[in-house]
Amino acid sequence: MDCWVGRGTVVEITADKGSKQELKVLIDNKDEKAVNFPSLTGRCEAGDEVILNTTGVSLGLGSGGFHFVMGIVGKECQPSPGAGHIVKLRYTPSQGRVLSVEEPDSPFHGIFSSEASITGMPVAVGSLHSMLAPVCIGFKHLNPEGRIVYLMSDGACLPLALSDTVQTLLERGLLDDTITFNHAFGGHYEAVNVYSALLAARHVCSADAAVILMGPGVVGTGTTWGTTGLEQGIYLNAVNTLKGYPIGVARLSFADPRLRHQGISHHTLTALGLICERPCTVPLPADLQGFQLIKDQLGQLERHHIQWVDITAYRRLLQHAPVELRSMGRDYHADPYFFEAALAAGLHAAEYCNACATRQES
Repeated sequence: MDCWVGRGTVVEITADKGSKQELKVLIDNKDEKAVNFPSLTGRCEAGDEVILNTTGVSLGLGSGGFHFVMGIVGKECQPSPGAGHIVKLRYTPSQGRVLSVEEPDSPFHGIFSSEASITGMPVAVGSLHSMLAPVCIGFKHLNPEGRIVYLMSDGACLPLALSDTVQTLLERGLLDDTITFNHAFGGHYEAVNVYSALLAARHVCSADAAVILMGPGVVGTGTTWGTTGLEQGIYLNAVNTLKGYPIGVARLSFADPRLRHQGISHHTLTALGLICERPCTVPLPADLQGFQLIKDQLGQLERHHIQWVDITAYRRLLQHAPVELRSMGRDYHADPYFFEAALAAGLHAAEYCNACATRQES
């Protein structure tokens, strides 16, 4: 594996969000953007000389199109005090310990010896980080008192701190808690895998619903099997195994110029049609029922339950969203059905929770 490494000088801390610093660095007499994660490298100050991983910029990546601080010359990063024996980013120079919810030192350890079910909790599972805000917005609109928890996988970026969307959703009360699992890190809670993350959402965070998505930066190769987006099918299987209510978030677009992503993306069709082993519910905007392309594609998802959701009255939630809605460089107005499919999933999860509460009361 090749990587690009360079050096620069910190000119300015343009934003300091605690777990993430955004920097202006001088490299070869040119100001460029960089990101520093203090938990890995320590805090940067203006004037610091830094060692940078410049791979993202060199490759012209989208979500990762800036430099990352690997170390600060002349400074040592002191580990924070606390417990934890689970190592993430294992056997790399950045490996570090976390306290996972399952391990013996965790106050929640006993839960994972006694619980093996999430008791019907609805879990929306998608394939792109940009689905997170619409899912949460839809859920909170119809169930404002319900608790929704984000489980971030390691299918894309690993530090949760990279996502400004997560921080904004938490601040606005549209998201209640976060769990990072596998090698993703930085959530309020850490988990070893998706199963314990789901159990933690239900029994530690007291979630009424959950959403599983990777962080920013999906990996794709233009082939059927060569994308991290296929984790969607695997995680829907996990929801089924733990007796939850699985909701598949469809990746929809009529603006993407690539034919394989037109209508229902081939990522969704592969994950749900070939990997997901049990039926799940797939919410879709109701006004797509007459689209021939959608009708043809749904033939690949015959064993799943298609839930047509009338979102006419809810489009204003996306038009006036408190966070930036953008996916693959397109905003809501440029690619409305992408965001409306995710919104439909959040609305359906809330309706499911509300119906369960009504049955319990009666």
